[in-house]
Amino acid sequence: MKQKNLPLLEQVTITGVASEGKAIARVDGMALFVPFAVPGDVVDVQVSKRRSSFMEGYVTRLVLPSPQRVAPFCEHYGVCGGCKWQPLPYSEQLRCKQQQVEEQIARIGNFHDVKVADIIGAEKTTFYRNKLEFTFSHKRWITKEELESGASIIDPQALGFHIPLKFDKVLDVKECHLQADPSNAIRLFVKKNALELGLEFFDLRAQTGLLRNLIVRTSSTGEVMVIVVFSKNSEDQIFMLMQRLQQSFPQVTSLLYVVNGKRNDSIGDQEVVHFAGRDHIFEEMEELRFKIGAKSFYQTNSEQAYKLYCTARSVAQLSGNEVVYDLYTGTGTIANFVAKSAKKVVGVEYVKEAIDDARVNAQLNGISNAVFYAGDMKDVLNADFIAQNGHPDVVILDPPRAGIHPAVAQTILQALPQRIVYVSCNPATQARDMALLSAQYAITNVQPVDMFPHTHHVENVAAMELKTQNGEI
Repeated sequence: MKQKNLPLLEQVTITGVASEGKAIARVDGMALFVPFAVPGDVVDVQVSKRRSSFMEGYVTRLVLPSPQRVAPFCEHYGVCGGCKWQPLPYSEQLRCKQQQVEEQIARIGNFHDVKVADIIGAEKTTFYRNKLEFTFSHKRWITKEELESGASIIDPQALGFHIPLKFDKVLDVKECHLQADPSNAIRLFVKKNALELGLEFFDLRAQTGLLRNLIVRTSSTGEVMVIVVFSKNSEDQIFMLMQRLQQSFPQVTSLLYVVNGKRNDSIGDQEVVHFAGRDHIFEEMEELRFKIGAKSFYQTNSEQAYKLYCTARSVAQLSGNEVVYDLYTGTGTIANFVAKSAKKVVGVEYVKEAIDDARVNAQLNGISNAVFYAGDMKDVLNADFIAQNGHPDVVILDPPRAGIHPAVAQTILQALPQRIVYVSCNPATQARDMALLSAQYAITNVQPVDMFPHTHHVENVAAMELKTQNGEI
C-alpha cells in the first residue's frame, strides 16, 4: 500500500552498503537507501521519503535473496534496532567497514595516497558486549505478525530495547545475543518477578510507573554488576525485587539500584544505592586492573578494546622517555595502559567522575607517572597547562563521535608534538580533524578495528608524524 503518494518500487537490486548500515540501490539515477537488505538482494521497496537527490524506503518483499545472504541468528532481527548486518557474512562486514574507512579518509580528509591496514576482526561475533541497558515499558511494541494474527495481547509489558526512532516504543526481548550469561537469565527473571510482585512498568509518555531501566555489566574476570533503576523511592517494593535478585543470582558480585525521577534515563547525576556485594567490579587488561563503578565508562567489547589499545600503543612508538598527553582520557584506560612505556602521562577529561576513576585506577595499579585533570578540553589545554605539565612528545586523542573542537586542534598545532595518535569511533569526523592537522602532520598509520560485529560501527586508529621543514617526515 502506497504511503503519502510515494511509489512502491518493484524488483530493485541492492548494489552496496551505505552510511548508518543501510543498503543502497540506484533507481533512475537516484540513490535509494534501504535498511535490512544485503548487496545482491532483489527486493520490492516502499519509498518513505523522497528528496531531490535521494530516496529512503523499506523492504516489503524479498523477491530474490542475494547469494551471499545468510540467515539471521536472532529472532528479533528486523524489529530490534541492533545487529542490522546479521544477514551479511562476517567477512563481508569486515570488507564493508574497511571500505568505509578508506572512503572517508580519502573523501572527507582528502588523503588519497594513504594506505589503510587490513581491519582487525573480532574472534567473538556474538556475546561480545560487557554492558547492556534495557528499558521497562507498560505497553510493549506489538509486532506486525501479532497484529495480523488477530490474537488478543495477553502480556503488554516489556523489558528490552527501544524501537528505532520511537522513543516510547520498547521491544520485549526474549533472547539477546550481545552479552553472555547470566545477562539473559537476569533480564527474564527481573521481568517475571516484577510482574509477580505487581510492580508497575514505566509509561514513557506519561512518566509514571515504578520500573525504568535494568543495566547489566559483566567483566573478563567473571564478575557481574546489576543496576535496577526505579522512578521513585518505593522502599518496600524495591526491597522485595532486589532481595529476590540477590537470592537467585549469587554470581552477581555488585547489586545496586538508582532512584531516578528525571524525564531522561541518564544516571550520571543520580545517587547509586549499594544493595549487596561490592559497589564495583574489576576488569583486567594485561597486568592492569580497572575498577568499574555504576557510572564508569569502559569500552563495551573488552577483547577488542585490548587490540585497539595495543594498536594505539604500538603506533605511538614509545621508548620510555616521552611525555604523553592523553586527551579525552575518560577513566584513564589508555593513559594507564601506556604509562609503563612513557616518562609521564597527562590525562584530560571533561567528566570529573571519570577523572576520579582514572586516579583510582592509577593508584590501584601502582602507576605513579600519570596525572589527571578534569575540565573542558578547549579551556584546559593551553600554554600555561603545557608549561606546567611539560611539552608533549606524543598526543593521544580518543574524542567522542563529534571529534575534536577546532580550538583543541589549534593548541595541538602550537604545541607541535612529534607524534599524534588519534583513536576514533567515527572515521568521518576523524578524517575531518586530521585534515586540520595535515598542514604540520603526515599520516603514517591507519588501522581499523572491529569493535561491534553485525553493526556498521567501526573504530579506527591513525598515527600522524610531525613534518620536517621541507614537508617530509
